[in-house]
Amino acid sequence: MEESMETAIEEAKLSLQEGGIPIGSVLMCDGKIIGRGHNRRVQNGDPLAHAEIECIRNAGRIGSYSNTILFTTLMPCYLCSGAIVQFGIEKIVVGESRTFKGDLEFLKDHWVAVDDWDIDECIELMEEFIKKNPTLWNEDIGKL
Repeated sequence: MEESMETAIEEAKLSLQEGGIPIGSVLMCDGKIIGRGHNRRVQNGDPLAHAEIECIRNAGRIGSYSNTILFTTLMPCYLCSGAIVQFGIEKIVVGESRTFKGDLEFLKDHWVAVDDWDIDECIELMEEFIKKNPTLWNEDIGKL
């Protein structure tokens, strides 16, 4: 597994250790990590603190994002897909989309290349979390 995805998984586990939702993300540019983040909705009491948003926020203003690749442990939701399109991130690598389908068609319709690696560790992390925390998960995806 590529180092970038391993780092995203570390971020997801960090969120879980903090009492949050185990989703992590890493932004790469020219082979270097320029941003990383994890879901901090619970920790910060912030409904917009999704992993991809936190990752982009932590990367800061870099001008053009067109030469970046976003690694994320879970298929992005509508909020995060919108940010990916808004900032012109042209490629994302997803750890899994079994537990949450996101909006793959929206991303593809906006010329974002999506590579779903279907990683067992990402799937197991989310399945276990969802089983133990269904209400919190449903809140996160807006299904309450």
